[in-house]
Amino acid sequence: MTVGLSSAASLETMTERKPTGMSFVSWIDQQIAEATERGAFDNLPGAGKPIPHRPDEDAGQAWLREYLRKEGVSAEALLPPPLRLRLQIGRLTEAIPGLDSEHDVREAVGALNQQIMEWRRIPLGPPVFVPRMDEEAMVSRWRAARAEAAAAAPLPMRQAADSEAARRPVKLERSGTHWWRRRVAASRRRRSGRMRSA
Repeated sequence: MTVGLSSAASLETMTERKPTGMSFVSWIDQQIAEATERGAFDNLPGAGKPIPHRPDEDAGQAWLREYLRKEGVSAEALLPPPLRLRLQIGRLTEAIPGLDSEHDVREAVGALNQQIMEWRRIPLGPPVFVPRMDEEAMVSRWRAARAEAAAAAPLPMRQAADSEAARRPVKLERSGTHWWRRRVAASRRRRSGRMRSA
C-alpha cells in the first residue's frame, strides 16, 4: 500500500499518543512546553492584547455574533421563520414608498403574503402569529407617498418623470426573498439621476 504525500504530511503533523503511565495533565503540559519552544504560539493574532470583555453580554452569544460578523452572515438567518417573516413585513412596509408603480407594490405584497401562507400551512418554529399584509392599505400608503413627493417636486420635473416612467418597460427581478430592495434602490438611483440632469 502506497501512502500519498498528503497522507504522509498529515502523519508528520499529528501529535503522538499519550504514553502509558503518564497523566493527562503532565502530558498536556509537556505538549504545550514543546510547542512554546518551537515558537508555535509566536505572532498569533491578538497576541499581547487583552481579551475583549463585555460584562453585559453572554460569552456564548458574543462568540456567535463575532463569528457571524467574520463570516459575513446576517443574524437574521438564525431567526425562526415566523420572526423572519415579521421582520420582512416591517422592511417591506418601509420600502413601499420607494417602489416605482402600484403593480410593483401589489407584486411585492403578494410575494410576501405567499411566503406567509406557505409558512402557515406547515408552521416551523415558535407558535407566533404572522398576519398577512393588507395589499390595499399598502397601495394607499404608496399612493399617499407618491402624491406627497409629486407635490414637493417642481412642475417640469414632474412631467419629465411621468413621461419617462411611461416609456420604461417593467422588469421583474425575483431571485431571493428580498427582491423589492433592489427595486427600491434602482428607483432611488433613477430619481437622483433625473434630479441631477434637470
